[in-house]
Amino acid sequence: MASTKQRISEIIYEASVTCAGIDENLANGTEAGKLEAAPIQIAMILAIASEHGIEISNAAATELLSMISSTMQSRQLLYSRQALVGWLPGIDDANNDSTMAALTEAIGWAANSHFDQAAANK
Repeated sequence: MASTKQRISEIIYEASVTCAGIDENLANGTEAGKLEAAPIQIAMILAIASEHGIEISNAAATELLSMISSTMQSRQLLYSRQALVGWLPGIDDANNDSTMAALTEAIGWAANSHFDQAAANK
């Protein structure tokens, strides 16, 4: 039987890979990718909360996603990476995919930390 940390790691990994695939399948539109990734990231947050024994609503998960995302300044990261390699054919797409996966993973681990603290304060 997997530990809670292992299950959470799997949840985050699966969401990250899925979000990278979404960005790959969209026509390089970073705004469209963010819109398509949000439901997956919300589901990831709900699953992480459940692993900690905390039940939250979709609205609470959406608010947490918004809070975490706003502090990460994902646009600055994305545009900095675009400036470095965005003009190279083929590399640009891999760059977008890896950025989306990294952002989703960071959101997942930040949510995990949030729920770790919430569970400790119960």
